[in-house]
Amino acid sequence: MSKEKVILAYSGGLDTTAIIPWLKENFDYDVVCCCIDCGQGEELDGLEERAKLSGASKLYIENIIDEFCDDYVMPCVKAGAVYENKYLLGTSMARPVIAKRLVEIARKEGATAICHGATGKGNDQIRFELGIKALAPDLKIIAPWRMTDVWTMQSREEEIEYCKQHGIDLPFDAKHSYSRDRNLWHISHEGLELEDPANEPNYDDLLVLGVTPEKAPDEGEYVTMTFEAGVPKTLNGKEMKVSEIITELNALGGKHGVGIVDIVENRVVGMKSRGVYETPGGTILMAAHEQLEELVLDRATYEVKKDLGNKFAQIVYEGKWFTPLREAIQAFIDVTQQYVTGEVKFKLYKGNIIKAGETSPYSLYSESLASFTTGELYDHHDAEGFINLFGLPLKVRAMKMQELEK
Repeated sequence: MSKEKVILAYSGGLDTTAIIPWLKENFDYDVVCCCIDCGQGEELDGLEERAKLSGASKLYIENIIDEFCDDYVMPCVKAGAVYENKYLLGTSMARPVIAKRLVEIARKEGATAICHGATGKGNDQIRFELGIKALAPDLKIIAPWRMTDVWTMQSREEEIEYCKQHGIDLPFDAKHSYSRDRNLWHISHEGLELEDPANEPNYDDLLVLGVTPEKAPDEGEYVTMTFEAGVPKTLNGKEMKVSEIITELNALGGKHGVGIVDIVENRVVGMKSRGVYETPGGTILMAAHEQLEELVLDRATYEVKKDLGNKFAQIVYEGKWFTPLREAIQAFIDVTQQYVTGEVKFKLYKGNIIKAGETSPYSLYSESLASFTTGELYDHHDAEGFINLFGLPLKVRAMKMQELEK
């Protein structure tokens, strides 16, 4: 009788490498590794040999960069989804699409369980598991870091020693470093001096995607983008798919010190955590989209969209992607994007994104209305009656208060 299969969400790092022999030893599973490529770059080098050396029977490396950008990043961009006013959801957006692909591989392999290496204190355990539960409620979920009676390793040194005991000699050292998560949209940094909010980040050691504004060029750089129905189509006159535009914007933003955020955020599990996020291309894309949107959305729609954008960010942050609520809000957002079409121009300079003009065939801006001269659509005399009615509740209350004071 063949062994049961488990799909391991595999990054190739020390944690998931140690999990392979641990799963075989404690559960007698046939371990199938699955590395989901959301744009981690060189982090994927050498994974096949490492997984095989560690005892995996098979390794999938699944490139889902375009699916990630088109179906998960862009809905958040369109929604203007920013968690707690700063975090552009880089890790949060990637987890549901990773969970989706893990389930697809589990079905293909006939696996009975999915294993992840997320810790018991973080948000990722929630995001992975809510995604898996929504798509495959029958699959068992194994989270080693929560299984403290079986998973007894508590340090990198212990994990390295465990691997050596199982004949796995890997190029990891016990030197502690930042805890990072990277994809095409961003890279996050936690740990070391960042664990104390009183400490300034050591940006010289920390930054991966760019430089600080102080080290950015003294000369600004103009960028032009076009959008169709809320989706970026061209960058500096060149037509590209979304993933290519984000890649180019990452290079531009990193060069000019754009998109570095130091935040103390509220995790879903109830604690505060401090991290530094680099999102150079994403910060530019969000700003460019908003720059065009303010030209074409009416006031009432824009107001409601802002509220729903905050709600959308919370939903994504909490791992509730595969829910009717996310679908419903996204449907509203998609309607608002029908006319978000046009061109924006801005200048990148030392961490800043400086507007330099915007045009749209659907612009609601009327120069004749906005100017100080009287246009044919606006009669200044109408304002008096409007103010009288608009201010009527205030006036009635004030009159009542005067009456009571007498």
